[in-house]
Amino acid sequence: MSADIKSSLPKPPSDPRPEAVRTTLPIWIIVLTLMLLFLGGLYFDNHSGWFQTQVYGPYASVDQLELYQPKSGAAAELARGKVVYEQVCGLCHGADGLGKPGQAPPLAGSEWVMAKGYNRLAHIPLAGLSGNISVAGKDWNMGMAAMGAALPDADLAAVLTYIRTSWGNGASPVPMEDVTKVRAGLGARPQPMSHDMLMTMPE
Repeated sequence: MSADIKSSLPKPPSDPRPEAVRTTLPIWIIVLTLMLLFLGGLYFDNHSGWFQTQVYGPYASVDQLELYQPKSGAAAELARGKVVYEQVCGLCHGADGLGKPGQAPPLAGSEWVMAKGYNRLAHIPLAGLSGNISVAGKDWNMGMAAMGAALPDADLAAVLTYIRTSWGNGASPVPMEDVTKVRAGLGARPQPMSHDMLMTMPE
């Protein structure tokens, strides 16, 4: 090979290993990544439960916390009775069972509620009440509609149980079967109860 040809050939590198060349990351990739992270966080904030008051809002009271605790048996029946009472009875008799002057007598400490039996008490919400009646040493002249007539027997039994065991009342619970018997005995169109009618019945 002539000297001219040898001089025109490239010289082999002294180190045959490949050489890594450092390059700069394009700025648009960085911007795009940051935008995707921001949009992803915004999406999860709007479509998940993160920091939403419906999920993480504090309970306003111990009663509210207790309402969401799972219950079974007698505790479940009592909790159901409280809910129905507040929806149907509490407006007149008060959430505390103390009644309202000129509107409804108290249930807390009432001799009708605290009676040994619950037969008379069960007749009142199923048939209604009319005329004079004495409650806790005070005379009431009032009319009460049959507020429990539209309730299922299980709900009415739960309400009566709640009334008989709340606000310091320590009476026995009311079985659903006994409410069913009272309803059947009244018939389809019962007349409102009066004090005298109730007193002729067994407790």
